[in-house]
Amino acid sequence: MKQSLLSKSLGYQPGQHDWRRELTSGLISYFAVVYIVMVNAAILSDAGMPLQAAMVGTLLTSISGCLLMAFLGKSPIIVVPGMGINAFFTYTLVHSMKLTWQEALAVVAVAGLLFAIVAFTSLYKRISEAIPHNLQHGISVGIGLFLTFIGLQKSGIVIAHQTTFVAIGHFNDPNVITACVTLLLALVLFVRKVKGDLLISILVGTALAYLLGAVHPDVNKQGSSQPMEQYGEIFGKLSLFSGITTIAFWIAVFLLLLIIVFENIGLIGAQTRMIERPETFKGSLQALSLSNIAAGILGSSPTVAAAESTAGIAAGGRTGLTPLVTAVLFGATFFFIPLLTYIPDSAIAPILIIIGSLMVQNIKDMNFSDFTEAFPAFLVMVMIPFTYSIVDGMAFGFIAYPIAKLAAGRGREVKAVMYVITVLFLANFILHALM
Repeated sequence: MKQSLLSKSLGYQPGQHDWRRELTSGLISYFAVVYIVMVNAAILSDAGMPLQAAMVGTLLTSISGCLLMAFLGKSPIIVVPGMGINAFFTYTLVHSMKLTWQEALAVVAVAGLLFAIVAFTSLYKRISEAIPHNLQHGISVGIGLFLTFIGLQKSGIVIAHQTTFVAIGHFNDPNVITACVTLLLALVLFVRKVKGDLLISILVGTALAYLLGAVHPDVNKQGSSQPMEQYGEIFGKLSLFSGITTIAFWIAVFLLLLIIVFENIGLIGAQTRMIERPETFKGSLQALSLSNIAAGILGSSPTVAAAESTAGIAAGGRTGLTPLVTAVLFGATFFFIPLLTYIPDSAIAPILIIIGSLMVQNIKDMNFSDFTEAFPAFLVMVMIPFTYSIVDGMAFGFIAYPIAKLAAGRGREVKAVMYVITVLFLANFILHALM
């Protein structure tokens, strides 16, 4: 039987791949990752973006990313805005570095363009090899702790305290009760590997919040439920020329580029090994780079190869047909956007804690036997949540690394690219001190 043009463009081989498994894998992947629509939009709204518009931007970015992966990557990898990187977008670029969300979107697009240059050449190998593995893993762990802290704050489980800075929340607060019950439910469902575990937890947590009176139905929400009209406020609103001449803008671009390159190389590498199709690595990385350019234009934080893709891969997904199915289902989600606005923070916060715990697991791949490797990574891990800034946390570790190596008489172990990055981080601190 002659192979159709569509199946060929997706990397699907009749007889070698089962289309029923691919369809099922796409469905499973969708339910494993659709929670991102609510969670990502909630984080983007903290940056000042309209909530429903952020949901539309998240959906369009996910659809475009999955389509790029389907036809360019030809692999069963799902592309969505990344957890952790969205925190970098809101709490570092906007809150800490004082960029507007429009300027932050421009940072995403420019970083995506540079990512494309890296992905379509051999630069991705050189950059990946220059940054020590301990620091790469330390960034993931630090962001995981940061997400956990944000989740604890949003849930009310941890509150501000004048003397100790943080303290335990009040367990007579319906929001705290809702968050705790939702967290326990998410834990049970995740451990038991229930399909759609995080989505189910969010929905049950939302129902419990209204039942306990933690939130109340807002009749005005239904009247203002015009997501596509709101979306006009963020589509193509990246403010490129207002910030492109500032040092802060290019520091933000540089740091975001490091994060998306390291994270996606690691994720794609692991997932292409799972499907035993290493030849799809480069195409998948290129698809991810283009999806990041689209994210800045469509109004979302950067995209990643979703870790939840493994759910679809485990179900038999091997080709681009899997993300194509997921993209179609994301398209159907537009009809439910007005309902998603009723989901409270107390139902979303526990998901941030679960995702944070998964990111912290990267610590098992770190080398703690060599102090010159361990201490800089340790600084990254603790300073990201303690400074409430991914950039500043990274800076401490990246500056400490070459200093530790030089002190040990092992300066030659540090690649030239790493010295350049260290100087840039130092320059950033000096400039902030002088401003």
